[in-house]
Amino acid sequence: MKVIVTGASGGIGAAVCRRFLALGHSVHGIDILPATTEHANYVHHIADVTDSASLPGITDAAVIFNNAGVQNCGTEVEVNLLGAVNVTEKYINDNASLRSILFNASASSVSGKEFPLYAASKAGLVGYMKNVAVRLAPRGVTCNAISLGGVYTPLNDPVANDPALWKRIMDVTPMKKWTNVDEVADWVVFLTLTNRSMSGQNILIDNGEHDLADTFVWPE
Repeated sequence: MKVIVTGASGGIGAAVCRRFLALGHSVHGIDILPATTEHANYVHHIADVTDSASLPGITDAAVIFNNAGVQNCGTEVEVNLLGAVNVTEKYINDNASLRSILFNASASSVSGKEFPLYAASKAGLVGYMKNVAVRLAPRGVTCNAISLGGVYTPLNDPVANDPALWKRIMDVTPMKKWTNVDEVADWVVFLTLTNRSMSGQNILIDNGEHDLADTFVWPE
């Protein structure tokens, strides 16, 4: 199958690219940064998801993973929400091969915690996901979102590398851990390839933090 991954050069995006490639699929990565993946079945496109005209002409994609995102920089709505809209609307039409779309939302889409624009962009992403799910259900295409809590990526180094802040997080994280990028890739593969019956759902993956001990920790 042909897979599109946005934000393909970063931690989660790169891990998801590697996983699909290991399973024998062809992957088209989209990012504003150069490729971090080298493989015979990998094609990298340097493009900005906020600019529809810059998106490459990829046809017959079976899976779309809308992963590109930013936080606490002022352009969250443009990148996280409108960027995902641009990508999705470009590749879903006239595509009989389409099987599944997955959005990388955030636990903040459920809790409202973290930064205002980030929380708003991710909550909007979940709403848009449901809109796409309704439209594509008659075609048998699944459309869901994952809302991750803490993930071990460089983006979260400000808290993961601060012993005092990390202790505060672990004190209120029931499972006493975060999720790593390979586990995220497991979820992406399951929801896009294995799952054929669930659609329109936002899956919270946060080691129990929201429902069992909700909080948010960040440097002041």
